[in-house]
Amino acid sequence: MNIQSVGISNIRYPITVRERGGGLQQTVAAIDLRANLPRQYRDSCVPAFVEVLNRHQAKMSNRIFRRLLAEVKEKLRADSAHVEMTFPYFLEKKAPVSATPSLMEYTCRFTGGIGADEAFLLSVWVEATTLCPCSREISEAGAHNQRAEINLNVRYREFIWLEELIEMAEAGGSCELFALLKRPDEKFVTEQAYANPMFVEDAARKVAQLALAHPAIDWFSVGVESFESIHKHSAYAYIDSNDLSEP
Repeated sequence: MNIQSVGISNIRYPITVRERGGGLQQTVAAIDLRANLPRQYRDSCVPAFVEVLNRHQAKMSNRIFRRLLAEVKEKLRADSAHVEMTFPYFLEKKAPVSATPSLMEYTCRFTGGIGADEAFLLSVWVEATTLCPCSREISEAGAHNQRAEINLNVRYREFIWLEELIEMAEAGGSCELFALLKRPDEKFVTEQAYANPMFVEDAARKVAQLALAHPAIDWFSVGVESFESIHKHSAYAYIDSNDLSEP
């Protein structure tokens, strides 16, 4: 019975991610790394994987993914190599009125492969507020709103920052989320959401339009799940750029 690939799964590993502002951020990633290699090299694959990870962990970014996988492929004489790296990424955000600083956490993922399935992807999961347009339309006072999770996945033709993807996703909601708000900030975000109602379909379309216009993005998908505040269920919308019709 042939085994098609071998590797390591869910290894927790410290990495350093390059920030758009020029800094370096220390974080911990859950990593899956695998290769399709000849039987005689399978006994030594785990040490080789860890050795390559250790060599590149100091400055991890999508710029070095191809080099990392090429080293795995060459070292193990593999036909192909694949990596998936999921980690928390923190950005400082200032509250919209008081300018109080706080750290927001975003889940990010690097995915890459060379060989048979060559592709390099970046993914972010971003939370935002969505306010229901029909609730606002039919109500004399107020409208129900909820937290939504926006998942943006992109295949890139040139380098793109995680911060750019996070900003695109946040723009899809009725209002951004903040880790810390004071009373004037709460007033602002409540009124901002009310002035900018969004169904999940609206949020997905808005993020898709931004991704479509970005010159570095070759393919994308957007998924938006709204955790409804007055329903038992969630609402969901999904767009794949491969399915978009020509204008």
